[in-house]
Amino acid sequence: MNGLIATQAAPFARRSGHGLWAMAWRRFRRHRMALGGIGVLAVIAGSAVTAPLITSSDPTTLDPDHSLAPPSREHPLGTDDLGRDELTRVVYGGRISLLVGLTAMLLGSAIGVVMGSAAGYMGGWIDTAIMRFVDLMLSFPAIFLLLILINWTGGRAPVAMMIAYLGLFGWTGLARIVRAEYLTLRAREFVEEARAMGAGVRRIIFRHILPNAMAPILVQAAFAVAGAILAEAALDFLGFGLPPDIPTWGNLLTQAEDYITTNPILAVAPGIVITLTVVAVFFIGDALRDALDVRAR
Repeated sequence: MNGLIATQAAPFARRSGHGLWAMAWRRFRRHRMALGGIGVLAVIAGSAVTAPLITSSDPTTLDPDHSLAPPSREHPLGTDDLGRDELTRVVYGGRISLLVGLTAMLLGSAIGVVMGSAAGYMGGWIDTAIMRFVDLMLSFPAIFLLLILINWTGGRAPVAMMIAYLGLFGWTGLARIVRAEYLTLRAREFVEEARAMGAGVRRIIFRHILPNAMAPILVQAAFAVAGAILAEAALDFLGFGLPPDIPTWGNLLTQAEDYITTNPILAVAPGIVITLTVVAVFFIGDALRDALDVRAR
């Protein structure tokens, strides 16, 4: 009998899920700024991926004879103090900056979902222990840990260390959001029915509750990408980030600091790209929050 009910209910669940996502997409399309943000991100990410097709220059090739050259047909954004093509470095810099932002978000989201799910569903001492650990992480001066790691490695943070640092210290906010969602959903009828039918804890957490908690997770993940990009650029600018020979948007800003008045385009170009990327992600996050709000008509 249970198998028959499940067989009959599955198509309805699929149709209902499809209808909810279709409704969310219709709501999302009403946000023209978010659609524009998707277009901007597509252009920036596409340029980073297809960088060799956009420019034939190498971002690390030095040409001291043409240092600080003004914009020209050969160098549309001019050159830096070492004669490197600025357009090439901005385009290639997007590869590392976007990679760090995306992978740090994925790492932090995975940790936040697991920790928040366990705390919200299990409750009791597990919830207390996880939430106190979250409080500890929020109160811990994370920048000191990064400085210790840099001292141990004998230089700036490599890409993998930067991703691990941003991901391991960027999951606490999502964990709290997921915990709140699970505290609400674990008492719903469909969870009680799944528990009565003998579903295990792991299946209930990840197959029954998690899909119903995806809306705030997706919104928080979108904001986390922007936060990671800004954090990586800030650490590069402060001298705690990636090595200066790696072209990133943050390193480009750092290297342009001494020429902000004589050759401002060296700072303006990466600054505009960072701003466009972050604003586009924020617009998409806001649109996702409105589109996935079940209380909205």
